[in-house]
Amino acid sequence: MSTKVGMPRGVVLMLGLVIALNYVDRSSLATAAPMIQKEFGLTSAELGLLLSAFFWVYTPAQLLGGWLVHRFDVRLVLAAGVLIWGAATAAMGLASGFVSMFVLRLTLALGECVTFPGVQLIVSRNARTEERGRVSSLISAGQGVGPMIGTLLGGWAMAVFGWRAMFVGLGAITVLWLWPWNVASRGRMQVEAEHEDGLQVPYLAILRRREFWGMALGMFALNYSFYFVFIWLPSYVVKAGGYSLSDMAGIVAAIYGVYAVMTASTGRLADRQIARGRSATRVWKGIVAVSATGQLLSVAGCAFVEPRFAVWLLGMAGIFFGMATPALYTMTATLPGPRAGGRWAGAQAVAGQLAGIISPIVTGVLIDRTGSYNWAFLVAGTAGMIGALGWCVVVRNVEVLEWDGDIAITAL
Repeated sequence: MSTKVGMPRGVVLMLGLVIALNYVDRSSLATAAPMIQKEFGLTSAELGLLLSAFFWVYTPAQLLGGWLVHRFDVRLVLAAGVLIWGAATAAMGLASGFVSMFVLRLTLALGECVTFPGVQLIVSRNARTEERGRVSSLISAGQGVGPMIGTLLGGWAMAVFGWRAMFVGLGAITVLWLWPWNVASRGRMQVEAEHEDGLQVPYLAILRRREFWGMALGMFALNYSFYFVFIWLPSYVVKAGGYSLSDMAGIVAAIYGVYAVMTASTGRLADRQIARGRSATRVWKGIVAVSATGQLLSVAGCAFVEPRFAVWLLGMAGIFFGMATPALYTMTATLPGPRAGGRWAGAQAVAGQLAGIISPIVTGVLIDRTGSYNWAFLVAGTAGMIGALGWCVVVRNVEVLEWDGDIAITAL
């Protein structure tokens, strides 16, 4: 039994909210993409480049984020990141063209780079083993709740005030998170930086672990499929499906809602199974296997049906993405332990976010060259099965790794 006190509810709530805001702001461009593409006169390939720009900085900056959250007070590092990305989001409402929007997306990415390492380190340091699935599910549900609300409100704001007002409003709301975060987190969790070299697990030691590479492969494959669906979904619904912008907002929000509900439910189900005596390894690997199979059938299946029926399949895909997300968070918070949690999450996110660079560009090129989304659906659906190999085969056991030997070897 863990000796940790556990995660305060207010901290869990605010971490879930910051994840929600994180995904609202990064996905806001996808929501406004049809209008921005028309106003700026962009091709699908150019739009894909703009959508991927965020990940050009976000991906390598994960290493910086992993270092910062271990070196300084993680709650303050997280707050600074929110301030930077909130300001960048608001400034997108003033963008004059492709170049300015591109630069602001890079700034947004720099602010958000501390989020995943920071959240994972907080969970690893503070959550008890028996509550980790529930805590991870509640926090990671923000990935669905945020874009769901953002799409509904963003769609409404675009329809009434235009896409520029939407960005300004979202950025302002993000910055307002700082006050309740300070109230909820101050003095209520373990946040101290680790200054003693003996307590720190260096990146080189992390890269030597087989489990790291299994998780990295799984995250890359999951993100490829996930980013394909949720970045291109608004444009697909409008262009291929023939829906209006307001209808699109409702459809996309509903799919995000399905994803969020499944994300929040999966962790509770897993915790109950573990409490009944099943091993954490079997529970989480079983969830990943079902999720990967479902992603293959639902996403790749869209290539063989009419666009309006494909929308229903994408709704089903939200269910299977919702199963995989808490598995990712829980396994990432468990395997490295508190001594390596932030750095592991940062290094793993580098591999995962490469999908954010590759997926939009590959998708845009496939659409331009083939004139349809079919090949893009097939590639994205297959990625889910590749991810399952990393999590279910390369990763052996879902348990905290021992680091003393690795650190000693690295120090020689």
